[in-house]
Amino acid sequence: MPLPRSLSVTSLSGLDDWTEEFDLGDAVLFEIAWEVANKVGGIYTVIQTKARLTSEEWGENYFLVGPYMENSVRTQVELIEPTNPALKRTIDNMNSSGCKLYFGRWLIEGSPYVVLIDVGFTAWSLDRWKSELWENCGIGVPWFDREANDAVLFGFLTAWLLGEYAAQCEEPPHILAHFHEWLAGLGLVLCRQRQLPVATIFTTHATLLGRYLCAGSVDFYNNLHKFNVDKEAGDRQIYHRYCLERAAAHCAHVFTTVSHITAIEAEHLLKRKPDVVTPNGLNVKKFSASHEFQNLHAHSKARIQEFIRGHFYGHLDFNLDKSVFLFIAGRYEFSNKGADVFLEALARLNYLLRVNHSEVTVIAFFIMPARTNNFNIETLKGQAVRKQLWDTAQTVKEKFGKKLYESLLVGQLPDVSKMLDKEDFTMMKRAIFSAQRQCLPPICTHNMLDDSSDPILNCLRRIGLFNSSSDRVKVIFHPEFLSSTSPLLPMDYEEFVRGCHLGVFPSYYEPWGYTPAECTVMGIPSVSTNLSGFGCFMEEHIADPSAYGVYILDRRYRSVDESCSQLTSFLLQFCQQSRRQRIIQRNRTERLSDLLDWRYLGRYYISARHMALAKAFPESYYYEPQDPSSKKGFRYPRPASVPPSPALSRHSSPHHSDDNDDDDERYNEDLEAEKDRLNIRQPHSPQYRDKSGLPDAIPVSDGDGTPASSASTPSSVSSPAGSVSSENFRGPTIPPFLFCLRRRTLNQESQFCC
Repeated sequence: MPLPRSLSVTSLSGLDDWTEEFDLGDAVLFEIAWEVANKVGGIYTVIQTKARLTSEEWGENYFLVGPYMENSVRTQVELIEPTNPALKRTIDNMNSSGCKLYFGRWLIEGSPYVVLIDVGFTAWSLDRWKSELWENCGIGVPWFDREANDAVLFGFLTAWLLGEYAAQCEEPPHILAHFHEWLAGLGLVLCRQRQLPVATIFTTHATLLGRYLCAGSVDFYNNLHKFNVDKEAGDRQIYHRYCLERAAAHCAHVFTTVSHITAIEAEHLLKRKPDVVTPNGLNVKKFSASHEFQNLHAHSKARIQEFIRGHFYGHLDFNLDKSVFLFIAGRYEFSNKGADVFLEALARLNYLLRVNHSEVTVIAFFIMPARTNNFNIETLKGQAVRKQLWDTAQTVKEKFGKKLYESLLVGQLPDVSKMLDKEDFTMMKRAIFSAQRQCLPPICTHNMLDDSSDPILNCLRRIGLFNSSSDRVKVIFHPEFLSSTSPLLPMDYEEFVRGCHLGVFPSYYEPWGYTPAECTVMGIPSVSTNLSGFGCFMEEHIADPSAYGVYILDRRYRSVDESCSQLTSFLLQFCQQSRRQRIIQRNRTERLSDLLDWRYLGRYYISARHMALAKAFPESYYYEPQDPSSKKGFRYPRPASVPPSPALSRHSSPHHSDDNDDDDERYNEDLEAEKDRLNIRQPHSPQYRDKSGLPDAIPVSDGDGTPASSASTPSSVSSPAGSVSSENFRGPTIPPFLFCLRRRTLNQESQFCC
């Protein structure tokens, strides 16, 4: 019988009542990725934040495997002797055979063990291993692709490590190896080719070909079924990388991906439907500020305002108390990250605010690293002028305060005309004259190396946003990641996010989307899309996402122009909110942070690991799904009080209330928070037991498709977002009474056409 679906996003659990009855026994988990103790991108965040939960589950039997990068190891890893006897013998044998392996603890939450492999130390074996790869797998790697060469070295060394560990164990081990992305995927292929006793999981966080295709301005999602994947990969000179990724996906016992939308992409490009969708989480405790997060927002906002005072000196003709701070951050992928749509929407928003004579000023930050050579002189001068004005004001204030104090001591009211002398007025006039500026405030805070060809700057020239006095939308392009040691904007990323009002991430290609997730756990509203994993996840969980400060932009079924208009509408509506409405919305957004906690989302990784053990070792582990009809799922309903932001299912525009009208709104923070907590229902939990504990359990077929008994391989995806078949893009394939979904027509259900 086919395996039923496992966990669904619409039946996410409450943590306390989750009953896990899987006996791990002597199983050992190796989690392998190029970004273990080596920060490159988002996978580093996934592994780093998930380590504590995984360490709690596996204890001393959990090992992370990654490359040895000396600069990172110096600050992040404590090198120690291996505590596991079999692993110590393994590392000693490999080191004596011409390899260089290090063992230690990664200094992050959970302090997991790490095995770090120096791939450069064994570069002398590269040609031999490439020949073996060609002879056994038919995959050729060109000499000039350094990243692929590293993947070959890393793959052979990790397969060597796992095989040697299996040989050093006194009893037949139950080894589980979890590989992340194509850079680590070759190790998985070699484990299966050499028939090692290893249960394997492969997780793709974004397909190689998908990222390249989307960067080429193609209609990606409407043409998934039309792509000749071999030709497209060859045309982009990544065919060897694509082969490594696809081989890993097909060889794995369990294939997972991070979101529902990426699962559909993987099914068409990698030609295998994922078994489990494993959404990415965060350690909410790290970002949580309890009831003080509103105060943290006010404190961080004040620091951003100080920067803006210096940046716009001489042209500070707008009220900072009536300004709204928007930002976009991430890799500099102009189209994939939606910077093009954001800029077009800002131009339209600027026009609407001007014609309506709005008092609101929008400051839009672009935090995207680009090639620069130094800070912009005019930007540094602005901060120096601001500091000079502050020092002048403090000097005059001290003199004024001293004279006032002396006047009051003698019992006389002060003569204001005598409180300031000519020297004071001269000092203030000189400060005012020094704050005059003949040019417009700069857009870019740094000197760009490719100013004339930079996509963001060229787009700003085209749409005419130059930070002029008449513009109600101002733009600041900061082409470096934020740092608390910066002389320009001394704030780290977390503090900057807390100080902003809205994060805007209208991505076209975003397999998950950590930036809007980080906004959510810090109580900052954000704009995401229905082509991002985060956006789809929130649509599944929340009946009215915009009421909770999560605006979902439709980039799937609308043209670019329509998407720009929708984003402009979101931004205009947000600008029309009163201060109290924004506070209410931030409270609601912060309450969603539990949905993104690894304590919940880590359960999908647990499910994938248990499924892999059951497939690889059917004589020892079994997988018994529970009847899903016994439990109900949940969705956050629309808040009971009047929403502070427009709901898509309600009127399209909020009433712009004045301060004296705010008290008329029906809003009870404690009551609303309690209702949100009650809306979490306990889901069904798949039961996992060993053979002795459940003699009548259903065994799972092994990874190559051969059933271990009467069970067969899964015919549908075990996905938090439902089945990922192209015929059922929008909704899960479980009975409709398990969750309350908004009414959908048959047309909407079959709208995805790949």
